[in-house]
Amino acid sequence: MTVTQSSPSSVQPTVPLIGFSAKDKPSSDIINTCVHCGLCLSSCPTYRETGLEMASPRGRIYLMKAVDEGRISLASEVFQEQMSLCLNCRACEAVCPSGVQYGAILEASRAQIEQARAGKAGPPATPGAPEPKLPPRPLWQRALRGAVFGLLFKRMELFRLFSTTMRLYQRSGIQWLARKSGLLKLLGLADTEAMLPPISSHYSVPKGQIFPAEGERRYSVALLTGCIMSTAFAHVHEATIRVLRKNGCEVILPPDQGCCGALHTHGGDLDGGRELARRNIAAFEGLGVDAIIVNAAGCGSTLKEYGHLLHDDPAWRERAERFSAKVKDVHEFLAGIDFNRSALGRLNLTVTYQEPCHLVHAQRISAQPRVLLTAIPGLTLKEMPESSLCCGSAGIYNVTQPEMAMSLGARKIDNALTTGAEIIATANPGCALQLAGELRRRGKDVQVRYIIELLDESYRVFAASA
Repeated sequence: MTVTQSSPSSVQPTVPLIGFSAKDKPSSDIINTCVHCGLCLSSCPTYRETGLEMASPRGRIYLMKAVDEGRISLASEVFQEQMSLCLNCRACEAVCPSGVQYGAILEASRAQIEQARAGKAGPPATPGAPEPKLPPRPLWQRALRGAVFGLLFKRMELFRLFSTTMRLYQRSGIQWLARKSGLLKLLGLADTEAMLPPISSHYSVPKGQIFPAEGERRYSVALLTGCIMSTAFAHVHEATIRVLRKNGCEVILPPDQGCCGALHTHGGDLDGGRELARRNIAAFEGLGVDAIIVNAAGCGSTLKEYGHLLHDDPAWRERAERFSAKVKDVHEFLAGIDFNRSALGRLNLTVTYQEPCHLVHAQRISAQPRVLLTAIPGLTLKEMPESSLCCGSAGIYNVTQPEMAMSLGARKIDNALTTGAEIIATANPGCALQLAGELRRRGKDVQVRYIIELLDESYRVFAASA
């Protein structure tokens, strides 16, 4: 079936970012945009937790500038520590009066460190100085990064096989035994393993499926299925498809798509992120859809920045920009159309909303999720304090920086519980896992659910009563 565009696209291109240099070093232009005013300090989670200047965006930019000018080397322990300790939540960008593109220079700094560890850092900042080179990671770390970044998230058949293995681990009794025996604590994996989500018995495997709109077709959209969303959160994809169909959308699941590359770009593997970006661009090209829909905040932020990621690739730059201009977060899309309110059923629930960082800060989407929640009859939305402060998930941050992640997760749950809400609504898998893990540790009977799930439930309640 050839899909034609049913209406003019309402998707607007994002503001173009200043590109990386060919060596993936932070842009001096972006670094020098910072005027060191300090307005970012109060919005930075790590600064609020530590009170240390170097653990703030301003402090980290000072370190980046020092490396850029050759005043300190990449081998600086403080520099490496702070590039790792940052959550890349982008809260500083949202409040910066100078428009510093902090996420771009942080990711480039991490890439610069990884390339130096691999002996590929390029020429030194100061002419005549020795080429920057760092000791390689330990063998086990290189093997783990190679398996995760190089194989698992690049080959979806392997990711689904891994997910099935985890499901067998959960359902066979091995998980119970591992927890009861104390083996996980002995190996130092208890907290990490506790965040493993229940793996679904079925996955969202994109094969070119087309789900027709209910009633008149008003839009044609394509859905990113991604990696963890397609296995552990396949039920969220199903809810998303049902909600979109209720709103006159024909939904397409293009084959050959895969992971968005967020973990790669955040983890310093920009080449790996570019490889996945090219794959997704090719998979979604030529569909003639009105929008590319994403229901995970971190994925949506990454997809919207493909134009930046491939800025220096002449063969892909324009294709990436066209792709990114089509990307819409599902809440952004629904709140921007003539949203179907007439078929919403009553849900007598008290809900508080936890704002994912890459939705509110990176994509600047804050009002739209609340518009959708408050449209549900019977639902009471109670705002939590610090709703936009990072929960500590940040991709794999709760694995690499468990102490800070746990502190931020506890702070988030403390704030959520003050509302008395029975449900914490969110819009990102990492946030959902982080929040659910902290609630389990406290033995609290509070659910964590996606906004799109609540909308889907409301539509189904109405349909059942009709």
